[in-house]
Amino acid sequence: MHLSPVERPNPHSAYPPIADYAFLSDCEVNALVAPSGGIEWFCVPRHDSPSVFGALLDRDAGSFRLAPVGQTVPAGRRYLPGTMILETTWGTRTGWVVVRDCLLIGPWHHEAERSQSHRRSPTDDDADHVLLRTIRCVNGYVEMFMECEPVFDYGQRHGSWTYDSEGYGIGRVKDPGSSTELVLTTDLRLGFEGARARARTTVRAGDTHFIALSWSHHGAPQTYEDAHARVNYTADFWHEWLSHGEFPDHPWRTYLQRSAMTLKGLTFAPTGAMLAAATTSLPETPQGERNWDYRYSWIRDSTFMLWGLYTLGFDEEANDFFYFIQDVAKGERPLQVMYGIGGERQLEEFELDHLEGYDGARPVRIGNGAFDQNQHDVWGAMLDSVYLHTRSRDQLPESVWPTLKKQVAEAIAHWREPDAGIWEVRGGLKHFTSSKVMCWVALDRGARLAELRGEREIASEWQAIADEIHADICANGVDERGVFCQHYETDALDASLLLMPLVRFLPADDPRLRATVLAIADELSEDGLVLRYRVEETDDGLHGEEGTFTICSFWLVSALVEIGEVERGRALCERLLGYASPLQLYAEELDPKSGRHLGNFPQAFTHLALINAVMHVIRADADADGAGSAAPYHVIPGQGELA
Repeated sequence: MHLSPVERPNPHSAYPPIADYAFLSDCEVNALVAPSGGIEWFCVPRHDSPSVFGALLDRDAGSFRLAPVGQTVPAGRRYLPGTMILETTWGTRTGWVVVRDCLLIGPWHHEAERSQSHRRSPTDDDADHVLLRTIRCVNGYVEMFMECEPVFDYGQRHGSWTYDSEGYGIGRVKDPGSSTELVLTTDLRLGFEGARARARTTVRAGDTHFIALSWSHHGAPQTYEDAHARVNYTADFWHEWLSHGEFPDHPWRTYLQRSAMTLKGLTFAPTGAMLAAATTSLPETPQGERNWDYRYSWIRDSTFMLWGLYTLGFDEEANDFFYFIQDVAKGERPLQVMYGIGGERQLEEFELDHLEGYDGARPVRIGNGAFDQNQHDVWGAMLDSVYLHTRSRDQLPESVWPTLKKQVAEAIAHWREPDAGIWEVRGGLKHFTSSKVMCWVALDRGARLAELRGEREIASEWQAIADEIHADICANGVDERGVFCQHYETDALDASLLLMPLVRFLPADDPRLRATVLAIADELSEDGLVLRYRVEETDDGLHGEEGTFTICSFWLVSALVEIGEVERGRALCERLLGYASPLQLYAEELDPKSGRHLGNFPQAFTHLALINAVMHVIRADADADGAGSAAPYHVIPGQGELA
């Protein structure tokens, strides 16, 4: 059952609900498609490049629409099963038409300039750098129109279209302020009105057409037959990729598959990095200021990413992301909270005052000022990632050991200090309990890895410090009722403490752990969905409210299962799956009263937590049925890793 996000922040808003967008990707760029047939978010040549279609953040910042004349609501939308190809069906008074949208994937391109940009080993497939839209009339006749108006650099510059052939089927537009150039190729007749390319035609039963937007020299399809063949290649790519996974035979299987494809779509193939989300500045509060740029790769996502991908059998993607983390962590410079998807370290934050913001939510931010914060969970995330990678192979790569030792040394040097915490608060630094826990993870996993290498003296030294951190947390992070609190100077709750059972900080039957999970479930929830913290109890440097964080609700599912509350965890998981968008995607937050999605979209962390939660419930059910040993998914050996 879907609880559709039917309520808008403003019932008269020109902006579609966030969850109504479809997500397309070729693992180098992505696009968001509104139900109206408009592509309203599209950045080239990388996920984090300036937008050319930015209507998501300002209705005048560019879009690319294809729909029947006068129609704004389709009869149905779906992904072709097992793919990232969107199919939109339109029904009019006179006929029916089907539009398919995708970012093409084709055979590997062997041009020389790409050899310098690709750090990961190339596969047989590669992004084609073509956004393709096809039309097929299936009944009667329908008058269709196309309007393509790019506005470059986040809505700041228009270009002028020119014909690129003797006919009317190819148009070219260049950003006057950069080298970005777009080519529109179609079997329709194009006309230009200033910055807009337009076409209009009546299609009848059996008619087909294509429109291709390209941004490199590889070339777009020139005929519908070519376009159709390249859509089939793209479908085959997604089907083959999905076939590498191992998904349980369970009613929730499709949620796992869509989450896996979404995570794949949020990767940047040249480096193996994973974006936190496809967008910037979608608000966590309607018309609020909690708007951030998530088109970067967070170190803290790494453990969840590796766990989710290894669990579902996608070892290659897990390897790519692991080695991206290894690349950015090596050397003398300290480990950062996040990096650009090409490994960039400087992610200065600034505001785009000329943009209205999604439904009036301002400011619109580019970059992320948290990149240079002190967040002490990063060392634990890094070490847990190394540990997961090592346990999956029963060996520790020699090249990783110096980096590992450096991160453990950083945790040892700083664990007693306050930090900004996992939620990147912009108030004062505190002794956040979850940060201390992740410092313990760094020392605990480091000791285990040292033991695997036969470095027994180092292992003993690190384990002693891990025990010291553990004792400090248990002495200072627990309130009078035996519940772990947000930081050492408060009795406020924090959803990040749901990670404690998942990283095996205490046995699942420890009364303090159980009390913490149940307190968060009962006291830090709105209508059963979990908040990060209560804003009135936490100085995060911002104003206004925020929605419940969907990742925290999925963490609660996993934590409930860990402490033996399987029925309660299953019920919450079922409810959360019901909040998925019609295309089984998730933004960062949920309004528990309306089901409205809030925040950047789609969000990787939420889909990672979904995989973790769903597999927790499925594994618990399999164990209860006595089938745990035959469960059709990977279980990484050893104890102490993320559950």
